[in-house]
Amino acid sequence: MRTPIRIAIFALMIFPVAAFAGDGCGTKTTAQKTSGTCPATSCSTSTLTSVKAGSDIVDTAVSAGSFETLVAAVKAAGLVETLKSEGPFTVFAPSDEAFAKIPAETLEALLLEENRDKLTSILTYHVVPGRVSAAQVVKLSNATTANGQRVDIKVKSETVYIDGAKVVSADIECSNGIIHVIDRVIMPESKNIVETAAAAGKFNTLIKAAKAADLAGVLTSPGPFTVFAPTDDAFAALPQEVLAALLTEEKKSDLASILKFHVVPGRVYADQVTKSKTLKTAQGSSFKIELKDGKAYVGGAQILMTDIETSNGVIHVIDRVILPEAGM
Repeated sequence: MRTPIRIAIFALMIFPVAAFAGDGCGTKTTAQKTSGTCPATSCSTSTLTSVKAGSDIVDTAVSAGSFETLVAAVKAAGLVETLKSEGPFTVFAPSDEAFAKIPAETLEALLLEENRDKLTSILTYHVVPGRVSAAQVVKLSNATTANGQRVDIKVKSETVYIDGAKVVSADIECSNGIIHVIDRVIMPESKNIVETAAAAGKFNTLIKAAKAADLAGVLTSPGPFTVFAPTDDAFAALPQEVLAALLTEEKKSDLASILKFHVVPGRVYADQVTKSKTLKTAQGSSFKIELKDGKAYVGGAQILMTDIETSNGVIHVIDRVILPEAGM
């Protein structure tokens, strides 16, 4: 689970010496950046050498000379045309040194044709739609990537981190976006909703119910979905005879209706949930969102844990099973 940390507005006041070139380096020309006039903590001269003005993201990365592995990966994933299109895109670009931290056999496997989907998922996790400059990034606690998942953005000791990767150079302008260089490859969640729930070890009844209702396959599909997941303790709070009856073949449609009432189409993160008054579920009806004493409730169930990322959606943990007739 990721717990976004909000960055205070005063971060902008302390950021002039940080890794995001707040000293004005981000707005300098390529010649200025490579001349040694920018602090080492703000600009990476090795990544900016010979970059041609007006180049798109791909051509900029190629001419920089320090993104050979990234460019090879982009080609292997079939993303060259996308990153040469109008965009705009913001790319958090791992340098060759960053890719070198990955075991050679792992990297070689990712570049194989049969692993294209996985490679694409990883690369698009480094791309944020739109042009997001350094000055804008430091105002954010997270950003939604082209992968669909969010990356966390944090400032520590006047340095910016994207999912724990350090930003070592920023605001490399391209004709169709902007590049910020990071010191390691960041990885999206690769397990789907069912796999994530199974690994957690406290959603056994939910998984059993999803299988009984023939919904487990749906929750492993691309989605995305947002699942408000009752724990095993939440299911245990139901009368034993009620739960036993729901798991029978005769009650399959009723069980499916209840489970779908816990699913919202799309990725809806905690901050988006709390801004909503109601959410429409996959079951067809809606439930209320309420805030009481600093706690959030959906359909009367308290949200215990939020924003558990999965490859095909997000999970929020709730403390009881909610029923369609009780949701409103």
